[in-house]
Amino acid sequence: MGDPYPAQLAAKQRRAEELLAPFGVRTWHPAVASGEREYRNKAKMVVGGTVDDPTIGVLDADGHGVDLRACGICSPGHRAAFPVLARFITLARLTPYDVTTRRGELKHLIITESPAGELMVRFVLRSTEPLPRLRKHLPTLLAELPNARVVSANLLPEHKAVLEGAEEIMLTAQQTLPMRLNDVTMHLRPQSFFQTNTAIAAALYAEARDWIRELGPDEAWDLYTGVGGFALHLADGRTTVTGIETSVEAVASAELSRTDAALSRVRFAAGDATAFAVGADAAPDLVIVNPPRRGIGAELAGWLERSDASHVLYSSCNAVSLAKDLAAMPSLRPVRARVFDMFPQTTHFEVMVLLERRGG
Repeated sequence: MGDPYPAQLAAKQRRAEELLAPFGVRTWHPAVASGEREYRNKAKMVVGGTVDDPTIGVLDADGHGVDLRACGICSPGHRAAFPVLARFITLARLTPYDVTTRRGELKHLIITESPAGELMVRFVLRSTEPLPRLRKHLPTLLAELPNARVVSANLLPEHKAVLEGAEEIMLTAQQTLPMRLNDVTMHLRPQSFFQTNTAIAAALYAEARDWIRELGPDEAWDLYTGVGGFALHLADGRTTVTGIETSVEAVASAELSRTDAALSRVRFAAGDATAFAVGADAAPDLVIVNPPRRGIGAELAGWLERSDASHVLYSSCNAVSLAKDLAAMPSLRPVRARVFDMFPQTTHFEVMVLLERRGG
């Protein structure tokens, strides 16, 4: 986007207010601004070029590598790691995958940086052929990139437009990256989702905790819990919290975080959010939903509308699908809302809304 950042933020606020205007939000809190640059904690880079001169970035329309090592939205930790990883690609003879000929091995690099500056580095490979060389030269990589704590190989044998495959092979003894936000430490496994903007994620979770503690629920569900960000922030020893997530890897991350923090009234389980809710005997006081861009959908929205849950906290990365879902829940009115600029320099944003049952 070419607009000055304050104009970008104002436009996102206007867009959110326009989409939610039919529902009569009682209070709009000021938008939470992000840093304009260097905000991404995860870099998802296509590897192109040749083994002796690799590019780390994207592919152009002809399938040729375009180097983006100096990309301004990547964190300083990413940009410091890229030259080291480029040298390692050459050292370990990890031939970049050529999408036009379908030859080569190394497809992507996925690098995550924690708030402490530690890195998770994932090599997405076409096959296991490079693994012996990866393992042989790994000590060199760790010596040159000492903040790399977790290194893995992900296998993506299919020729399709996805970033990673189902199989992950750990190359280091440490298998999770600690992500400490506020006073909560979450353990991130290689295939677990985490919010891309650490500072804004911390603000989002802190705000959610403040809103929820004013309600004092006895029981809460955190649907689409991911690695447990909302559930772990909500844990206060008084509220019983259940987190539901389809990703087994994410649930394993959340369970490790729960165990480390000795949270006896928090539990996580792998499963479909809608199926879990529909199959439950009763609703809790509070339901938290943080769905993907498509929203929660008609079935879960319908269940929430019919349930006796007194409050719903909805965190959305797509205000269009949020508005559609709110229209399906007329008994739940939005009492407060706030935009969190998770994605500066784009048109996307996160918006969190607290819903209260009418007459409650």
